[in-house]
Amino acid sequence: MTAEVRSFAKINLGLRIGLLRQDGFHQLLTVYQTLALHDVICVSVARGSGIEVRCDDPRVPCDRSNTCYRVVEKVIHALNAKGRIMIEIRKRLPVQGGMGGASSNAIAAMLGLERALKRTLPMDERLRIAAEVGSDLPLFLIGGTVLGLGRGEQVYPLEDLPGLPCVTVTPEVGVSTPQAFASWDRLCEKRLCGAGFPAREGLPVEERDLIHQHFADKSARHHTTTRDHATASKLTSPLASDRMNLLSRGFSAWLSEAYSGAPLKVRSARGRAENPLLSLVRTGIQNDFEEVVFPEYPELREIKKALIRAGAKYASLSGSGSTLYGLFGSRETALAAAGKLQKQGWNARATTTLPRRAYWRRLFGG
Repeated sequence: MTAEVRSFAKINLGLRIGLLRQDGFHQLLTVYQTLALHDVICVSVARGSGIEVRCDDPRVPCDRSNTCYRVVEKVIHALNAKGRIMIEIRKRLPVQGGMGGASSNAIAAMLGLERALKRTLPMDERLRIAAEVGSDLPLFLIGGTVLGLGRGEQVYPLEDLPGLPCVTVTPEVGVSTPQAFASWDRLCEKRLCGAGFPAREGLPVEERDLIHQHFADKSARHHTTTRDHATASKLTSPLASDRMNLLSRGFSAWLSEAYSGAPLKVRSARGRAENPLLSLVRTGIQNDFEEVVFPEYPELREIKKALIRAGAKYASLSGSGSTLYGLFGSRETALAAAGKLQKQGWNARATTTLPRRAYWRRLFGG
C-alpha cells in the first residue's frame, strides 16, 4: 500500500499584512497561485505502528515538528486507522523560500495516506486538519488561484485561469517568516512615532492603530484648508486596515470583471489576447514583506530588478521570501529570461502557473 503524490509550490499574488489578532497571528489578504514546480511525496502503510519521515534534504526536520508528521498523525486519528506510516520526501522546492513547500508536502502526505489506506476524509475534515497545522496548508486542498483571508487559512477558489509562464529565483539566503513579521511590526511602530504619534510599548498592534486613528482624526479636523492638505495627508497615513482595503478594492474590481460573464482574456495595449492573471497584477497589488525583507537582504531587491530587466511583466517576493518570481507574456521570453539570469549566477527556473484542473490531474502523476 504505497502512494506517490506530487507536492506543488505556490506564489503570492499580492500580500497585505493587517492587524495583529488576539491569537497572535496577523490578519492577511492575499491571492495564492499554485505553480508546476514540485516535490514528490511517497506514503506507504505497513504492519506495525508509528510514523517515520525521511528526506533527502538535511535541512528538513524528520521528527514530530515536520508538517507531514503532524498532519498524518491527525489523519490517522480521524480515520481511526492502524499501521506503520512511512513518509519519504524527495525535495526539489526551496526550504524557507516562501513557496509553501512544507505546507504542500503535508497536504500531499494527507492525500497519499488516504490513497494508501483506500479511505477518504470529508473535505471539511481535511480543511480543519490543514488549518490546525498551518496557515498555508488549506490552499493546497483547492489549488489554482485561491483567495486567502484570516491568517491565510480561510481559502476561497477563484476563477480557474489559464497557465502563465513564470520564472522563479531562489538565492542561498533563507528568510524566517516569524522574524519578517516582527520586522513589520517594528516598522509600523516606527512610522507611528515618525508621524508624531506616541509610542505605546507592549500594546497589541490593533490598540496602537486605534491610538493612531484618534490622533489622525483629531489632526484632520484641524487641517482642512488647502494649504494644510499635505500635512493632513501625512498625519492620516494608511492604517493596516486601510492598506488591506486598498488591495481588496483592486481584487474586487478584478473579480467583478472575471465573473461578469465576459470572456476572461482581455486585450493588451497591442490588441493581443492577454492572460487574465496579468490583469490581476496590474491592479497594483504589492507584497508588504518587501518593505522589511529587502532592506535586510539587498540581494533580493536586485533579483526583482533583474527579473524586470529580463522582461517580466510583473515581479514580486513570494510570501516572506526568499524566492522571487516574475510573470512573463510568453514561454519563449520566460525561458530566455531564466537562461539570462542563470548566466548572471542566479538560481533561476522557468515554469508555469498551474490552474486548478491541471493541479488535481497532475497530483498523482497524470
